[in-house]
Amino acid sequence: MMTNLFSTFDPATSMNFSINWISTFIGIMIIPSMYWITPGRMNLMFKMLFNSLYNEFKTLMGQKSQGFNLMIISLFMFILTNNMMGLLPYIFTSSSHLSYTLSLALPLWMSMMIFGWLNKTQEMFAHMIPNGTPPILMPFMVLIETISNLIRPGSLAVRLTANMIAGHLLMSLLGNNMMESTTMIMPLILVVQTILMSFETAVSIIQAYVFSVLTTLYSSEVNYV
Repeated sequence: MMTNLFSTFDPATSMNFSINWISTFIGIMIIPSMYWITPGRMNLMFKMLFNSLYNEFKTLMGQKSQGFNLMIISLFMFILTNNMMGLLPYIFTSSSHLSYTLSLALPLWMSMMIFGWLNKTQEMFAHMIPNGTPPILMPFMVLIETISNLIRPGSLAVRLTANMIAGHLLMSLLGNNMMESTTMIMPLILVVQTILMSFETAVSIIQAYVFSVLTTLYSSEVNYV
């Protein structure tokens, strides 16, 4: 029986060193170099994925943001790799920590805000009041828009972290019950665990995509104000 369900999210090892954070880059380190040789299967698969993502983000950002699109694709692949690696046994899930997700969301949001307020100050002020707003409601709209803008990096980080924690807690509970279950119940728990693992794989992909798309939408608001 596990003494603490959240012990799987502890980044420190038995020596009190935060060595588990190395798992953030383990996906890059374990990929053999032969998979990057053109025209290998892995290389072709990544090219198809990159082209699909590039076309998707290009419709949101336009033709003038090619460099930003490549950065968002890299962000998507980085989050996806960490989410998928966290589903494997004995690998620390770095995306289940706010220190990881906030370190991605906060710098991106800050850079967009600094760029917008320095280069498009009047447009950013005008964007805080929607068209057709009655004068009596303008102070409230400014307050609401300001609050909604300030909580964006937090919502990005908490969304990814909460989804990763919830799925891993369910899998930990089922795995813990399987060790103490009878022979009759064990096959049922195994089936449920397999279904939950499939759902968690889909959640890992969806959350990486949602994080990248929302970052792109926030940037497009600054570019088109």
